Amino acid sequence: MSLALLTFIGILNETSMNVTYPGLSRELGVSLDTIQWITTGYLLMVTITMGTTAYLLRQFAARRLQLTAVLAFIIGDLMCALTPNFSLLLLGRLIQAVATGLSTPILFHLIFTEIPRERLGAMTGFAGMVISFAPALGPTYGGWISAITSWRMIFWLLLPFVLISLVLGQLYIRNEPLGNDKRFSYGSLTSLAVALFAVVYGCATIGRQGISWRLLIWLLVAVVAFTAFVYINNHGESQLFDLRIFKNKSLRLSTLTYFNLQFINIGISLVIPLYAQYVLHASSTVAGLVLLPGSVFGACLAPFAGRLADGQGFAKPVTFGGSLLLIGALCFVVFQPRLTPLLVMTFFIILRIGFNFAFGNTISNASVLVAARNSADVNSIFNMVQQFAGSLGTGFLAAVLAVFQNNGQGTLMDRTYNGGRVDYLILAVLAIVVVLAIVVNYHWQKQDQSRGQH
Repeated sequence: MSLALLTFIGILNETSMNVTYPGLSRELGVSLDTIQWITTGYLLMVTITMGTTAYLLRQFAARRLQLTAVLAFIIGDLMCALTPNFSLLLLGRLIQAVATGLSTPILFHLIFTEIPRERLGAMTGFAGMVISFAPALGPTYGGWISAITSWRMIFWLLLPFVLISLVLGQLYIRNEPLGNDKRFSYGSLTSLAVALFAVVYGCATIGRQGISWRLLIWLLVAVVAFTAFVYINNHGESQLFDLRIFKNKSLRLSTLTYFNLQFINIGISLVIPLYAQYVLHASSTVAGLVLLPGSVFGACLAPFAGRLADGQGFAKPVTFGGSLLLIGALCFVVFQPRLTPLLVMTFFIILRIGFNFAFGNTISNASVLVAARNSADVNSIFNMVQQFAGSLGTGFLAAVLAVFQNNGQGTLMDRTYNGGRVDYLILAVLAIVVVLAIVVNYHWQKQDQSRGQH
C-alpha cells in the first residue's frame, strides 16, 4: 500500500498539469511545445531512473530506496509549488520524477518476489489499476484545482499523502536485497539516457520546425547512442539489464504491446483535454472531467481482469482488451466531426476498459516467460518501456498539435481540429498494431506450449 500510494501520487502528478498548459503558457511566457516538457521531461526522467532499478533492487533494501524516493518527491514538490519561473518548475518536476522512477519498479518487485504465482494476475491487476487510473485522473485533478484556485495547489495537496507513504513504507517494507557481484554500469545508463532523450527531443522539435534535418540528426544520435548501449551492456564488466531475455520472441511482442498500450493511454490523456478546450470550448474542469468515468471504470475492472487471467490464462483478457482499445480509438477517428464532451467521455470509457484488461496482464505474462532470476530485468525494462512510451506519446502528439496551431490556416479552433485528426489517426494505427501483436503473440505461446507437452 505504501508503494502503491507513492506510485499513484507520482503518476497522477505526471498528467495533472496537462489541462493547465494554456494558462501556464500565458503566465510563464512560453509556447505550447515548450510548456509540454513539464510532462514529457517528467516521463523521460522517470524512464532513465527506472533504468537503474534492476541493479538498485539487487543492491539496496527496498525500504531505503522508498525513503530516497519520498525525499526526492518532497524536494521537487516544494520547488514546483514555490517556483517563480518555468526553468525552476521544470527542474522540480525532474526531481519529482526520480521518485516515481524508483517507486513503480519497487512496487512490481515486491509483487514478483513476494506474491504466490496463483495470485500474480490479481496483484499485477491491482498495480495496473494504480498505474492506469492515475494518469487519466491527473487532468481531472489538475483541472479542478486550477479552476478554483492557483495551479500551485496541485503540488501542495499531494504532500500529506507522500508523508503517509513515508511512514507506512518505513514501518512495513522488510524484504532484503539479493546483492550484486559486479559494479553498476554507468556507461550503459549514460548511452541509454542519451538515446532516449534524443528520440523524445527530436520528436518535440516537430512542433516548431516540422520534419526537418534537425529531427533526422537527433534520430541519428539516438541510433548511435542505442547501439553503444547494446555494445557496452553486453561486453562491459557489468550489465544494466540482461538483454538475452529478448531471444524469446513472445517477450519481444509483449514489449511492443506494452509500449503501444501506454503510448495510447498517456497520449490520449494529453490530447483530449487540449482538444476539449481549444475545439469544444470546454472549461479546464470539464476537459479534465471527461476522462474521469473511463478512468474509474477501467481501474475498477483491472483486478477483475487479473483474476480472469489467473483462472483462464492471459490470452482471453488481453485479446478482449486489445479489441476494445481498437474500437475506442477508431471511434475518435470516425466520429470526430460530431464529437461532444459526452461522446468523448463515452469513447474514452470504451478505450480505457480495453486498456486495463490488457495492460497489467501483459507484464504478468511477460514475467512468466523468463527464468525467475530475470524477473528484475523484466520489471525494470517493462517499467522503462511504459514510461518512455508515455514520454514519447506526450512529446510527439503535442508536437503534432503545435505544428497545426503554429502553421495551419483558419482559426485556432480549426487548426487544432486538424491537428487532433492526425493525432487520433496515429493512435488508431497503434491500436491496430496492438491487436495484431496480441494475436500473433498468443498463437506463438500456444504453439510453444503444445511442443512442451509433446
